[in-house]
Amino acid sequence: MIIETHGLGKSFKGHRALQGVSLAVPEGGIYALIGPNGAGKTTIIKTIVNIVRPTIGSATVLGVDSRTLSPTELSQIGYVSENQQLPARLRVDAFLDYLRPFYPTWDRGLEQAILRDFGLKGDARIGELSHGTRVKVALTCALSYRPRLLVMDEPFGGLDPLVRDELLEKLLDQAGEMTVFVSSHELDDIEASTTYVGYLENGELKLQDDLAALSARVRRVRVTVRGTAMAPAHPPAHWLDITLERSVLGFVDIAFADDRLRAALAGVAGIESVDVEPVALRSIFTALARAGRRNADAA
Repeated sequence: MIIETHGLGKSFKGHRALQGVSLAVPEGGIYALIGPNGAGKTTIIKTIVNIVRPTIGSATVLGVDSRTLSPTELSQIGYVSENQQLPARLRVDAFLDYLRPFYPTWDRGLEQAILRDFGLKGDARIGELSHGTRVKVALTCALSYRPRLLVMDEPFGGLDPLVRDELLEKLLDQAGEMTVFVSSHELDDIEASTTYVGYLENGELKLQDDLAALSARVRRVRVTVRGTAMAPAHPPAHWLDITLERSVLGFVDIAFADDRLRAALAGVAGIESVDVEPVALRSIFTALARAGRRNADAA
């Protein structure tokens, strides 16, 4: 695994931002960490790149404890954040000149190709650029030394659709050469390119899986009955977002299997039909978020 955390916890003045998070990011592909705002995604990322230290637990990156990352490891990690501070007074070309000596693998040809593809001008002063263009500068800096790992914290926030498409296109161009670990709640942007996904809520990792495997085992189910629909007295824990609409019982099953569903519905009387359909990543996220909100309200 290129990133692993073990029982990772972080508290800020008594507030537990992370609670025993153990995630595993395989090398290669794109791992998307999703969750509501305030779930702890940024805290995990800052821990991984040693901006903050964990209160308990540990994280390893490139096989090294995150607290002891050396310049050798850091030169293999790219970092792009929505709120990343770039030197406003420098021109783009001067900033690139400053960065190159720190990265032995810096590729001038790749740098120029990215600048050209993004339409970035070397003589532009960074502080005078739009937010979207500054993100392009940050991504240019991160990709030009061909990192083994690219960490991105909400990189698409506040960007117009055209800029997001340009960033994603460039990211996918190089995705085969590196592992990408990205946090985002802009699910429509990342679903098509994601290979692994983790869901974080209130500082806890609720699930993580290969996206193809997750998509294969999550289904939306609609059970139509004669008369008024009622949910089982004790529905399975893997049924989320349960709804009752006249004669229809609906729910999202995050551990779907035909035999398991039949067993769970055995106590439901008067079933006329059972419809099962795949669920998009956004709908999985929504179902998990609603379940988490209901559990919090009940607590």
